[in-house]
Amino acid sequence: MSKSKDAAAGNIILKYLNDQNRPYSAQDVFSNLQREHGLGKTAVVKAMELLAQQGKIKEKVYGKQKIYFADQEQFPSVSDSELKDLDSKITELSSKLQSSQQSSRQLESELKDLTSSMTTEEMMKEMAQLKEECARYQEKLVKIKSATNHVTPEEKEKVYSERKQFGKEWRKRKRMATEIFDAILEGYPKSKKQFFEEVGVETDEDYNVTIPDV
Repeated sequence: MSKSKDAAAGNIILKYLNDQNRPYSAQDVFSNLQREHGLGKTAVVKAMELLAQQGKIKEKVYGKQKIYFADQEQFPSVSDSELKDLDSKITELSSKLQSSQQSSRQLESELKDLTSSMTTEEMMKEMAQLKEECARYQEKLVKIKSATNHVTPEEKEKVYSERKQFGKEWRKRKRMATEIFDAILEGYPKSKKQFFEEVGVETDEDYNVTIPDV
């Protein structure tokens, strides 16, 4: 890398450390500045080491890791009362931030509800469709009530007879299945429910179905 690029990288890093005024590793600085400034990791490490040698930033070694931070002597000294005022402002601003975040979440929720709701135009269109559908059903109902070709007594008797026959067959087959299951369960080591789950048996009770009275 040329000297001009080295100097530019050093200026970028120096400004970043002074602005943030907190300790960073070379990896941290590389991760934070790479996307915006396109600095390579080798260039970052080299620039930070050079800045430390020049006394523009401070360097601390913890085991195998080096930590860099801004030279604190460049910042004006702050009294205890000023620190307390700053702490009070931080607390106040934190409270305002929390309140703003809560309001923002509430507004986002309201916005989501509004965007998911139908517009006035869409509601009017749906109402028109429902009225049209309602009119069709009313017309159909009138035709049914005025129809002369109702079910004859013979057809009605036939339906009831078939219903009775199917109900008896239903009971018969259910009884046969129950007897088979009971015989199997006599030697089955698990519960009836576990047996039904393993075999895949679905009962009338699972679907709240009852055999009609015949």
